[in-house]
Amino acid sequence: MTVNGWAADPAEAVFREEWGRLLATLVRWVGDFDLAEEVAADAIAAAVERWPVDGVPERPGAWLLTTARRRAVDILRRRQNYAAKLAVLKVEAERDELTRLTEPADDGGPDVIGDDRLRLFFTCCHPALAADARVALTLRYLAGLSTAQVARAFLVPEGTMAQRLVRAKQKIGAAGIPYRVPSATELPGRLPAVLSVVYVVFTEAYAASNGAALLRPELADEAIRLARILHRLLPAEPEVTGLLALLLLVDARRDARVDDAGDLVLLDDQDRSRWDPAEVAEGRALVLDALRHRPPGAYALQAAIAAVHDEAPTAAATDWPQIVGLYDALRATAPSPVVDLNRAVAVAMAHGPAAGLALLDELAAGGALDRFHPLHAACARLLDRLDRPADAVVAYRRAIELCGNDAERAFLLRCLAAAESRAGPPDDR
Repeated sequence: MTVNGWAADPAEAVFREEWGRLLATLVRWVGDFDLAEEVAADAIAAAVERWPVDGVPERPGAWLLTTARRRAVDILRRRQNYAAKLAVLKVEAERDELTRLTEPADDGGPDVIGDDRLRLFFTCCHPALAADARVALTLRYLAGLSTAQVARAFLVPEGTMAQRLVRAKQKIGAAGIPYRVPSATELPGRLPAVLSVVYVVFTEAYAASNGAALLRPELADEAIRLARILHRLLPAEPEVTGLLALLLLVDARRDARVDDAGDLVLLDDQDRSRWDPAEVAEGRALVLDALRHRPPGAYALQAAIAAVHDEAPTAAATDWPQIVGLYDALRATAPSPVVDLNRAVAVAMAHGPAAGLALLDELAAGGALDRFHPLHAACARLLDRLDRPADAVVAYRRAIELCGNDAERAFLLRCLAAAESRAGPPDDR
């Protein structure tokens, strides 16, 4: 196994957990992403060499931080310029603070290193950065993925991703993006960007937009881990709680989402005994907490929808009218064409395929989702249910044309073949 490029089997879990904490504190100290990453990597390399011999320290985070700080001082001392000398003085002046930062907080005081990590969240997810840059920075510097791993998540060459990360860090400096947690008055406007990054990461993991596999389990695990970090740091924020609940309730179905051959299995056809009961239970408890806030936020409402699905013992027992009502609330809170699409499918399940298709036809006429293959796939399935196979064939073909994921395309091709069989020869259509 490797972490950020080093073989680290005995202590991999420690490195993965400590990487974001370590880097966040170092960025605050030295004010430089590249230098912070360099000395953090050096500290982990030293741990890989020494821990298998000496054993994992009682406080591994403190060991890594001390090692990285010493390395930073050494590097800065060799840099012959005034700014570097000032940085050395800054680091050395904070030497006495190190113990206070890394000792357990017996007095119940704030977790300073945790606060550093929260600062890094908001730095990486600043609205001045492009959306893909926010996701890439978060995966690299908070989830602890290597540049190569982030590149695989974006399906781009490693060199391309390295350049994107460099540009994003340069933008942080050029735009003067502050390394701090927003004030109470700023937080409502900034927190959505942070949450959206974690949500985008999970969405890509749950339904990969491209490639052979439908799921990216490691990416899903990272998204959930990031959501847990945010929940630990901001436990009173209902939308943070709602996001974590949503991710757990959806991820609980992961093992049933594909069969043994890796083929897509729709929700109605999934073996619910394969759903993870621990994730369902934790997600349900969290969503109840998130819904206490009035009015509930978008992530809390989506989590509530997921909870209704997960609570149903069978597909037939799903409370579709309740789901429609929750989508109505979601439309009022966070309107979007995708919400309208999902609501139309829920209406079809609650009130029949004709009612759902009428809504989908209205949505298609608007054009906003014309290149969104789930719209055409949903139309095709409802046309199938209405015994209109020829029309379903047209919709399936459009969905296949737009679908970028091999596993999902294979599923749609099977549906297309079945619809073509029912529709008969082209001359009979």
